[in-house]
Amino acid sequence: MNKMKKLIKNTPLVISGLMLGLAGLGNLIAGYNQNYKIAAGLLAAFILCLLAAKFLFFCPNCLKEIENPLIASVCLTIPMAIMILTTYILSFAPVLAKLLWYTAIILHALFIILFSIKISKNFNLKKVFPSYFIVYVGIVVASVTAPAFNKLQLGQQLFYFGFISYLILVPIISYRVFIIKQIPTPALPTITIFTAPAGLCLAGYLSSFPEKNIILLSFLIFLSLASIIPIIIYLPKMLKNGFYPSFSAFTFPFVITGIGLKMSNFYLTNNFDLNFLSYPAKIIEFLAIFLVGFVLISYTNFLVKKSV
Repeated sequence: MNKMKKLIKNTPLVISGLMLGLAGLGNLIAGYNQNYKIAAGLLAAFILCLLAAKFLFFCPNCLKEIENPLIASVCLTIPMAIMILTTYILSFAPVLAKLLWYTAIILHALFIILFSIKISKNFNLKKVFPSYFIVYVGIVVASVTAPAFNKLQLGQQLFYFGFISYLILVPIISYRVFIIKQIPTPALPTITIFTAPAGLCLAGYLSSFPEKNIILLSFLIFLSLASIIPIIIYLPKMLKNGFYPSFSAFTFPFVITGIGLKMSNFYLTNNFDLNFLSYPAKIIEFLAIFLVGFVLISYTNFLVKKSV
């Protein structure tokens, strides 16, 4: 019991990024074998239980942690992961799945308001990180999952909110990261989050809009590819610094970009007889599987060492 309590206490809140990556990965690889999806979903659910226990038993510690805007913004991957995990239980617990889905959306929306109020006081551009994309664009996960709950209109509205937020944030966060720089080494992996908004908007658009605008779709595909290529090039430099809890940021951006490109390739192949995205989609899919596995093993080693 003491070891379990120690494990719960030592679990960083930012592991929620890995939970989201695992939940998304299940959908990315489900086509190969449904058992892979179930395994990924169970691992994500286990992390969710760890985090729930931490908030329950060590609430003051958690509240102190989320005073840090970086940690607070990453923690919004929790409702994002719940939105995805509800699709795992929809077939056998539809009422619970729907309740949790709406609850996660409301929690995310409330946190957007609270986070905006908090950072507007004594705003400091040096405290802005790519994880801010999670706060304002992350709610587009509801657009990706909306078809499962037959709520396309809600999915479309949240897509537009997230997409407009993305366009507003890109110049601000780009200036912070590439001009001001001075990002602490432990926070460097959050640069990977630059990849996530475009891929997420791409997947959300393809999921919630039955009729596609080919110009907007092409623009989203371009943004997804343009944002992930520099990250792939910069990835070895971020990995060589050694493990930090922020490594969880390596997972979902690649997973959701892989999902978006895979969906795009399917749509273009079936409607325009174009399959030029098949190779980049496969490469990103491979990287997503590798990075989620790598971060999962790294986190396991980290928590075992901290708890034993």
